[in-house]
Parts: sequence; C-alpha cells; structure tokens
Amino acid sequence: MAREKDYRSFGLTELAVDNATSIFILAFMILLFGLRSYENVPKEQFPEVQFPQVYVNTPYFGNSAADIESLVTRELEKELQSVDGVKTIRSTSIQDFSVITVEFNSGEDIDEAVRKVKDAVDMAKPELPSDLDQEPTVLDINFAEIPIVTVNVSGEYTLDELINYAEYLQDEIETLDEVARAEIKGDREREVKIDVDLRRMESMQISFTDIENAIASENLTLSSGEIVRDDFRRAVRVVGEFENVQEIEDMIVKSEDLRPIYLKDIATVTFGYKDRTSIARADSNPVVSINVIKKQGENLLSAADKLKLILEEAKEDVLPADLDISLFNDQSDNTREQVSNLENSIISGVILVTLVLLFFLGLRNALFVGIAIPLSMLMGILFIYMSGVTLNIVVLFALILALGLLVDNGIVVIENIYRYVQEGYGLVDAAKQGAGEVALPIIASTATTLAAFVPIAFWPGLVGSFMQYLPITLIIVLTSSLFVALVINPVFAATFMKMEEMAGTDEERKRKNRNVLIFAAGMIGVGLLGLVAGAGWLFNLMLIATFVSLLHFFVFRPAALRFQNNALPRLEQFYDRFVNWALKRPGIIFGGTFILLFFAIVLLGIRQPKVDLFPTADPLYVNAFVELPLGSDIEKTNRIVEDLERKITDVVEPYGDVVQSILTQIGEDTADPNGPPEPGSSPNRARLTVSFVPARDRGEVNTFQVMEEIREVTGGLPGVSISVDKNADGPPTGKPINLELQGEDMDRLVILTEDVINYINAQGIPGIEKLQADVKIGKPELIINVDREAARRYGISTFNVASTIRTALFGKEVSKYKVGEDDYPIFIRLNEDSRTSIEDLTNQRITFRNPANGRIVQVPISAVADIEYSSTYSSIKRKDLDRVVTVFSNVRDGYNANEIVAQMDEALENFDIPTGFTYEFTGEQQQQAEDTEFLSGAFLAALFFIFIILVAQFNSITAPFIIILSVLFSTIGVFLGYAIFRQDISIVFTGVGIISLAGVVVNNAIVLIDYINLLVKDKREAKGLGSMYDLEKEEIKESIIKGGATRLRPVLLTAITTVLGLIPLAIGFNFDFFSLITDWDPKIFIGGDNQAFWGPMAWTVIYGLTFATFLTLVVIPVMYWIAYNFRLRLKSIFSRS
Repeated sequence: MAREKDYRSFGLTELAVDNATSIFILAFMILLFGLRSYENVPKEQFPEVQFPQVYVNTPYFGNSAADIESLVTRELEKELQSVDGVKTIRSTSIQDFSVITVEFNSGEDIDEAVRKVKDAVDMAKPELPSDLDQEPTVLDINFAEIPIVTVNVSGEYTLDELINYAEYLQDEIETLDEVARAEIKGDREREVKIDVDLRRMESMQISFTDIENAIASENLTLSSGEIVRDDFRRAVRVVGEFENVQEIEDMIVKSEDLRPIYLKDIATVTFGYKDRTSIARADSNPVVSINVIKKQGENLLSAADKLKLILEEAKEDVLPADLDISLFNDQSDNTREQVSNLENSIISGVILVTLVLLFFLGLRNALFVGIAIPLSMLMGILFIYMSGVTLNIVVLFALILALGLLVDNGIVVIENIYRYVQEGYGLVDAAKQGAGEVALPIIASTATTLAAFVPIAFWPGLVGSFMQYLPITLIIVLTSSLFVALVINPVFAATFMKMEEMAGTDEERKRKNRNVLIFAAGMIGVGLLGLVAGAGWLFNLMLIATFVSLLHFFVFRPAALRFQNNALPRLEQFYDRFVNWALKRPGIIFGGTFILLFFAIVLLGIRQPKVDLFPTADPLYVNAFVELPLGSDIEKTNRIVEDLERKITDVVEPYGDVVQSILTQIGEDTADPNGPPEPGSSPNRARLTVSFVPARDRGEVNTFQVMEEIREVTGGLPGVSISVDKNADGPPTGKPINLELQGEDMDRLVILTEDVINYINAQGIPGIEKLQADVKIGKPELIINVDREAARRYGISTFNVASTIRTALFGKEVSKYKVGEDDYPIFIRLNEDSRTSIEDLTNQRITFRNPANGRIVQVPISAVADIEYSSTYSSIKRKDLDRVVTVFSNVRDGYNANEIVAQMDEALENFDIPTGFTYEFTGEQQQQAEDTEFLSGAFLAALFFIFIILVAQFNSITAPFIIILSVLFSTIGVFLGYAIFRQDISIVFTGVGIISLAGVVVNNAIVLIDYINLLVKDKREAKGLGSMYDLEKEEIKESIIKGGATRLRPVLLTAITTVLGLIPLAIGFNFDFFSLITDWDPKIFIGGDNQAFWGPMAWTVIYGLTFATFLTLVVIPVMYWIAYNFRLRLKSIFSRS
C-alpha cells in the first residue's frame, strides 16, 4: 500500500505513465521505423568530408621545372595570395606541369573557396603563356571521390585484350545506380603518329608547318548553309574528315611545278599508341585496373554487393576462365566489419547490462534497462537517417562508444523506481516518484555529457572534419537515451516491474520448475519444427534460448537472489562504515587524493609512454616506393622493379594465405597516396604494393613483421632509393618526420639540404628509415643557345628554332582523327631514329620561304645555335611564395616519431644555418601540435560549459566546484593506467577519451550530490529551518552517508556497465551472434584494426571511470563535508563580527 509523501514530479513522465498504451505504441513505432532507417541509411567507409584545399593544375608540355615556375606558377601565385581565407599556398613545378595547392582556414565554405580561386586564376590568365596546351584546372577533393574498390583485370593476355575486357566490365559497373563512374587505369592512349623522315623532308624542301597546314586543311567537315530548291531547304555540308589512315598517307602535302609530294613519301603514318609512360602489373602479370567511384550519399555495401554479383556473372558467362579478376582496397570489407561490430556490440551490450543488473534488480527489471539500448540506438539512427548523414566509420564508432554511456540514465531511473517498490509503493506511484526524483539530475547530467562533447564539433582542419561526426552522433543518441529513460522506461516499469523472491514452499518450487521445463520443451519443439521446415537457424536459436533460460532459472536467479539478500547488504554496510571513517578524516582523504594526483603525474613522467597523433594499426597494405636517378628511362626502371618484384615475392611466399596480391605501378600514379597529388609521368619512379587480407583472417601473422622483411630485402641497391611505408592511420597528415628548409637561392638551398641530411645521418639517431629530399638536382638537360644576330641574319627567330625543335622532338598535335564517337590526336614529329640523335636534331634545317624574293630557304639549326650539357632540378617547390625543400622519412617499427624529431631538433641547434635560410618541422608533428592545442582548449571549454550547467542546476558554487574537482581527480586513473600498462598515448583519441570521461564522471556526481541535497532539504523542511547550516552537524553527516549508500547501487551499476560495454572495444573482442545462430561459428576474434584505432579512447574511459567510481562514492562525500564545514566556519566568523 503506497504511503502519502511529497515528491518531485516530472510532467512528461507522469503524462507517459498515465497514457501507457500510447507509449507502448510509440515504442513499437520507434522500433519499426528505426529498423527501417537502419536498413536504408547509406553505409560507407569514410565521412563525405571535403578537404579544405583547392588545387590549380596547369599542364604546359615541353617545359622544364624552372620554366614552369617562372612562366606559370609565379603568375598564378601572385593573384592567389590576395584571396581571402587562405591559410597556406604550396606549389610544385615539375616537367610539363604546375600544381598549386591552396589551403583555406577551417570553416571556409569549400564551394565559395573554389569560386574565389577560379576568379583569381581568371585574373592571372593574361599573364600566362599564350600557347598553353590547356587552361588551368581548378578542383577540390571530396572523400566521395575516393574509389570504393579497385577491380584488377590481369592474366596472360595482351594489353589490348585486357583493355577490352576492362571496358566490358566498366560498362556493366556503370549501370549500377550507386556508382557515379568507373575509371580505367593502365590502358595506353591511342594516337595517329606521323613519323617524319628528316632526310626526305629536307630533300623535298618541306617543313613541319607545311604538313600541319595540309592536314588541317583536308581533315574537316564544314557546314555551308542551305540551298532552296523546289520549295525544299536542303542543308549543304562539305565532308572531308579522314576515314582511315590510308587517306592520311595518300594526302598531298605540297605540289611544286605540278610535282605532288605525298605524305607517305616523307613520313610513316600509323594508328597506334602514345609512347609508354606507365607500366602496371598484378602478381607479375600485366594488369588493367578499374577504379569504382560511388555516388555521393549512396550505400557502399549495396554497391559492393552488386559489383561482386556483376563480376561473378561476367566470369561465368562472358570472360575467359583463366582471366584473373581481383579486388584491391575494398572499402566494403572494413565497413561491413564495422556494421557487424555495431550489431554484435548492441547484442553483447544488452546481454552484459542485463547480466550485471540481474544480480542487483532481477532479470525482468534488468531487461527494462536492456531495452533502452536498442530503442535509443534505433531512435538515434532514425534521426541520423532523416538528417542525411551516412553510417560511416566515425558514426559507427560513436554508436559503439554510446553503448557504454546510454544505459546510465536508464539505470538511475529503473534503480530508483525499484527502490521505491522495495519500500512498499505501488508500481504506478513508484514509477512516477522514482523517475520524478531523478529527472532533473539526469537531465542536468546528460546536458553536462553533451556539453563535454560539444567543443569537439568545432574541431578545425581535416581531422576535425572527420571527428565532428563523433559529438553529433553522441548528442543525438544520448538525447534519445534520455527520452527513453524518462518516458518509455517508467511505463514499462509501472506495467511489468516485479520483486523477485525465492519460492516459499516445496510445492511452489516444483510448480515453477515444472513450468520452466515445459517452456523449455516448447522452445525445443518450435526449433524441431524449424529444422524440419529447413530453417536450421531457428532450431539453433531455440536451442540457445532454451540453454540460457535453464541457466538463468537454475543458476543465475538463485545466485542473484543470494547476492541481493546477502552480499549487497554487506557491501552497503561496509560502505557505510568506510564513508563514516572517511568523514572523520576528511583532510587525509582529500589531501591524499591530491598527493595521488601528483604521484600519478610523476609516475607518468618517469614511465613516459610514447605519444602518437593517431594509433598505429597493423598494415592493411605496404607500399615500396622506388626512385632511380633523374632521367632514367621507364624501361630501365622496369628492369630494376622486376628484380624487386621477385625479391618481395620470395619474402611474402611463406605468408601466402595472408597476402592478397602484389601490385606494381611504374611511371604514372606512383606518388605516395598519403601525400598531395603529383600529375605527370615519372619514368624513374615506381610503386610496389603488397596488400593483405582483413585482420580477422591473418591468424597470428603480424604484417608489421612482413613490412620489416620487405624493407630488409629491398635495401642496398646501388643508385636506387627505396622507401617502404604502410597505409595511413586516419586522415592524411604528412610524414612522421617532415623537415622543411626555406630560402630563395635554389642552388644553395639544395646543397644545404644535402648537408642537413648528411649531418643528421652522422648523429646515428635510431628509427629513421631513410632521409630523403623531395627536390633533387641532377635531372639531365640539353640547353640550346641561339645566336640571335646570326639567326636574324638568316631571317629566322629564336621562336622558329624553338618551335622546330619542339615539334621534332616532343611533337605537335595538328588535328583529330575520329573513330565513331571517339577522337584521337594526330601528332607529327621526327621518327624515332632522328629523335634520339642529337646530331639530327641540331643539324636539321629550318625550311621557310624568304618573303623578300619568294625563294625557299633552308638554314641548319647548328648554324645559328650551339648546345651545352647541363642538369636541373627534379622540381621546384614553394610555400607561401618562398622556395622550400622538404626532408622526410618514415619511422621504423618500434620507434616513436616524437622522440626522433626531438633528437633531430636538438642536433640541429648545433648546425650552422646560413643567413637567409630557415627550417621548421611540419607534417604530422605540426598537425599533432595543432590538435593538442585544440583538445586542451576543448577540455577547458567543456569544463566551463559543465560548470555553467551545474551552477544552473544547483544554484550554488560549492557543488559545481566539487564536481569539477572530481573531473580533475578522475584523470588520476588515466595517468596511472597509461603509466602502469605502458600503453601509447594517442593525441586524438586519448584526448577525446578524457573529454568523454568528464561527461561520465559528472553524471554520477550530480546524482549523488543532488540526492544528498534532497535529504538535507527534507530534514530542514521537517524542522521548519531556513538553512542547512541550522541543522546539527551529525544530521548533515547522516544525510551524506545515507545519500552515498542510497546511490551506491546506481553508481556501481553505471560504472560497471560502462566499463563492460567498452571492454570489448578496448581489447578488440569480436563475437558474431548471427553466424553463431546460423552456423554454430561465433567467429571469435581478438584485436584487429578497430581495436588498434579506437582502443586508446576506450581504455582512457575505463581507467578513469574505474578510479572515478571510488572518487564518486568516497571523495565526493568527503569534499561535500569539507565544503559544509568550511562554509559553516565562515558563517560563524561573520556572524560574530
């Protein structure tokens, strides 16, 4: 029978309890629409964020790096530097290309930034060369443009055959609704080659201009208007485009004195391929790759499934059986694993929460909290789907992290209702009073948790663009959990809550046993029917359900009742005695906590862990970057790489089941994928990629070890620079060792760079793979110096000389050759024998008609110019308009980049840097410093927001200070955990973990202090006193002890469930419930990439919360008691005065 009692009420909860049917329907709708949203929400690997960078690419073929810098790059930079919002301008000038990267400040709208850059480029166009091959291209990069998978087509076939097969697959793949486009890589572009015989051309007094004019005049189709005849208008077209190569050969170039000269008389015409600038192989066989790019906002998993179906059908029906079709860098594997982790984490979370609460509240009441997990999750996913956000790796992790946080509110509400039921209240009254009593505290605690995450939403830069989805998702899900706790949970409790007790008589016990066995037999019967019907999974599910039911009834239930009746009361009695003891020695407890904080900081300094920006996971793939001396031909590079392929193949052969494939790329697309794009061809460069199977399929193989073995066998080749690196962990941030040297004198800067590299190498700093400079001198160059006076004497100009040599050597596009809907360029140049002969190039004659007398004149180039051999730079790089050279290196496994950079910085203090030159460490170190500064500020901002909310909640300064101090003290557990277990600290994820910890610690502290205040208020109002300081000190102490004892159970439950919810993430425990039901294979797996990546955040919360539980239950009551005595003393002092 309920007793009359004044109590706090919460209108929304009372409305829900009074309208239970509506709430049940609402819960069903959340379940239904949440599941539908989960099924339909697009799933992908990365958030669709845009880099805060805009690229300006300008090709100008046939020009050196120095010419590109002076003619193109500088002119564009002059205009770009005046654009608002620009953070940094970087440029790279290489042979034939200028690439400028304009990085904008955080918060700039990328579309507006692109518009500003385009306007600046338009203003610079009048200053650019008039003969640019094409205008500058302005573009931005979005993660939606990153291929979701690469399809490799390889086998013992010719390149043409592989391209044909790839084009068939391309057409099929592009029919998918989810696919934006499929790009073929590795095919050679076709062109019509007109290879001119120099001797014949000169003997017939023909110039390149004659050939160009003849082709341009013949290869055209021109509309000539309309003719009206017999009242009909008929269009008139002159059709003259070449239909085959034979027509080009038979074209008359020139006719003097009725002597026609055909093109075939002086040149060979072929429809072939451009000179090879790229070579690609897969497992030593030629390969053509198809990069599949998904449409923005589409489902990655759906696209991958349909793609694989297309490939399977093509293999069966169309493609040859021995053609090898393989997938590389399939993002769906990792995304599917993340989705599976979320699903199984929700199931395991429900099981763990129910199992823990079972011992405190009983099974039925524990399930009320358990249902909060799927309902809160589905409600959050419903809002995520409605907002247009995709289910990506960051959102998925935020949902998994939320598992440990969202049950806190439900636990506090259900436990408080359960306490009222224990005191004899009816279910409806208990639900209203229990939820109403804690409604404001858990609203405030949820607000403080959200306040802790809000600053992360303003994280600047590319890392912030990734991480902003973490607080947004948590805010949505935790707000949903608050709604479930205050609206849905009380309704379920008011309807179904029950106090579990042991059966009173033998007859009652036998009846319950009989009922359980009958229920178990019924489930087995349902399972057998499913087995007969072919639904083996139903039989497995019923078998598991039967086992769990029997285990609960005969083992867990008696154990839980014994725990509630024996162990829990003893625990509460021990806690009462301990808190009473602590309150008698407040100075020792409070001072000891400060000493422990100091000790934890000192211990962390002594056992200093390694610090990384992002956690390091085992390599998904390993890249070996090969670089030969500048000027090396692609065929020479190919021979070297073939030897390296054999060595790497021998290394990975023992790991055959772990290695997916070995991909080789020579020439194009050989730049580091973690760095900025580098256009153009680099015939002296190659990239070998060893890709591995997903982490769960590697067994005991450590791919770091494989990477180190690859490093060992690829080193030591004379004249060849080889760098081995793994895939990036997190967003691209630059090399771990990245030293930039700036100065305007390029010659001295390059020499200084070599001196710095030699000096650092001489220091013997361990862990550095190999220091390299991104700008090298030594690219062979042939300089032709024109004698202007001699040239003008013959009637020619420097332009005539340069144009003739450029056309002879590089070639010139003179028209287009159409085949169906495709256009192919028609190029004229000298034949290969003459192009590779310096004598032929310099002795060729410039043929022209003298305007003075109309005669044809031929002047050898050697008569007006001489040559000299020289060398130039591989590229010229600039940063904010100053020339810069970057020294970089990877870090060997087992070493820390921060420690290495600190040693390098210390060594460079003794290095004499000439006046006019400077250096700074950038790349990952710079990003790490920026993120550390932000997270420090975010932590302080979170504390400030929490403090404001607490002041509003308690209308006091004392309680907020106590809670803020508890947040500070909670870091003791973090520091001790990292120091004792020697774990590496991740700047990003450990920082976010500490901010997350602040929100969780505040939750328990608010609930505890609010209840102590409530007890004090009841005592004060019962005696009709106006202030708590009018009460006896023993009454205050009694309220503190009673408040702690009453909140002991919810504090322990929230801490245990949060820690248990995060432990699977921390250790990387993977358990597949669905495969257990279908195949009896749980696919248990410990570790993996997710654990390496997200583990530091989980461990940070676990370490801090473990200590914070003691803090909440003991130190907070002590601080409350100290604050009370301090204010009481102040009050007595002021009252006397």
